[in-house]
Amino acid sequence: MPTELQIENLGVIESLQVSFEKGFSVFTGETGAGKTMLVEAISLLVGGRADASVVRAGALESRVEGRFVRLDANGAEEEIVLSRVVPIEGRSRAYINGRMATVASLAEVGIDLVDIHGQHAHQRLLGAATQRAALDRFASIDLKDLRESRSRVTEIDAALAAFGGDERARAREIDLLRFQSEEILGACIVGPNEENELLQEEMILADASSYREALWRAHLEVTQDSGVLDLLGRARQALQSKGSLQPLVERLSEVIVEAEEIASDIRSQAENAQENPERLAEIGSRRHLLRDIMRKYGASLEDVIAYGLESSARLQELEGYDEHVRDLTEQRLAAMASLAASAQAVAKARRAAAPQLATRVEEQLRTLAMPNASIVVEVQPTNEDIDAGDGVVFLLSANPGSPLLPLTKVASGGELARTMLALRLVLTEEPGSLVFDEVDAGIGGAAAVAVASALAQLGRHHQVLAVTHLPQVAAAANNQISVTKEVRGGLTFGAAQTLSADERVLEIARMLSGGVADQSARQHASDLIEQLGSPKAPRKQPRTKS
Repeated sequence: MPTELQIENLGVIESLQVSFEKGFSVFTGETGAGKTMLVEAISLLVGGRADASVVRAGALESRVEGRFVRLDANGAEEEIVLSRVVPIEGRSRAYINGRMATVASLAEVGIDLVDIHGQHAHQRLLGAATQRAALDRFASIDLKDLRESRSRVTEIDAALAAFGGDERARAREIDLLRFQSEEILGACIVGPNEENELLQEEMILADASSYREALWRAHLEVTQDSGVLDLLGRARQALQSKGSLQPLVERLSEVIVEAEEIASDIRSQAENAQENPERLAEIGSRRHLLRDIMRKYGASLEDVIAYGLESSARLQELEGYDEHVRDLTEQRLAAMASLAASAQAVAKARRAAAPQLATRVEEQLRTLAMPNASIVVEVQPTNEDIDAGDGVVFLLSANPGSPLLPLTKVASGGELARTMLALRLVLTEEPGSLVFDEVDAGIGGAAAVAVASALAQLGRHHQVLAVTHLPQVAAAANNQISVTKEVRGGLTFGAAQTLSADERVLEIARMLSGGVADQSARQHASDLIEQLGSPKAPRKQPRTKS
């Protein structure tokens, strides 16, 4: 929910900061004071359309920043700061927690934070998927079997598609895989290190005399008199008579054994380091073959071996195509039968619940000054083969003789806002914050009281913000924010103030009397607040002027 809003150069507002409380809050004030600009600011923060016409006259850009509180994955509250800058020229800029973002990202975050009613933008309940989900929640429809059946069919279709295209394409792939597998197998790769081992052997054979000389020289240094072994033996003998030095004697013995083994290995390599042109040519030919294989199938022999295994497995799949396809086709028939049964059950439940939901919403509309409104929840198939009733659309006829139209085509902002209010009363769901503009347009008397009561009822479970001109609606609120304007030096400046309990009485009295807050109007305002059960207003906040 929004907890704080800061606005610069938006409409008549030069600079304004306002805080929001939980429950039901109203924006009141004279026409043109800037109440709708507060709604416009929130709309911009949740991805609403930016229009350069909202930039204050004489300014280069409008800037809006809002602090929101939302629940994280663990159900704990976390803060998020959204910002939007609208220049006179060029595209608007968006920020999330101070970092640059796209407007689409704002909308993605905002859809779970705020739902705005009164204008067509940002109303979750206008979306087809949301309307379908709302009907499902209203009727507690279990979608588990339907989702699992759809997932299973999708999985089988993907497996069938993985076998390749038509028969000719399959035949071409089989020929290619068979050639590649045979070529890799024909190379008789000894192991992933064969290339390196051959390289080492090639280096020795290519310079056999030099290697042989170095090896014999090393062998001599280790085994001759006064060589490594002789010196190590003398060192061990010098320590053997000292019992306390036995650990060192043992370690020297281990080194001597290791040196003897090394000397043996050196001698073996020296004896084998003979010129062998035939073996050298054989190694060159073998390395050429391995490099050619790696050029085709991998950067290393390890990659080539892995590719060969994958190719062989894929070849086996394709060669067993008929058997696999037959098995998958049988599985698909069973999955489709399960899907059809699940879809039929869901569609039946949706069609049974749709009239009940429509009736409940119509009952709410009767109390919201729409006595002749008709609601139809239409449930249509979206798939010719499998009918799960996924095509859920809410239709409204606001007046006798008017055609039933989808909510997206309702022209009157007030009628749409009241319809949304009725839907919200029936469908208590996320997001936690609801903003209503024009909800009380064209009503008064008992209907105004009904709208006020409905908004207050929503405020028990949501944060509700509403722009209103009706004293009944203002009196029902938990909190009231007065939006005013004044002219200074030929320019209009907007301001906003959260009212104290006494100030609320005066403001509602002004709304009742048309600006003359006399004693009788104040008494009437006090009676309204008491009658509609408004809780005590929060402490007074300092007035913020532009």
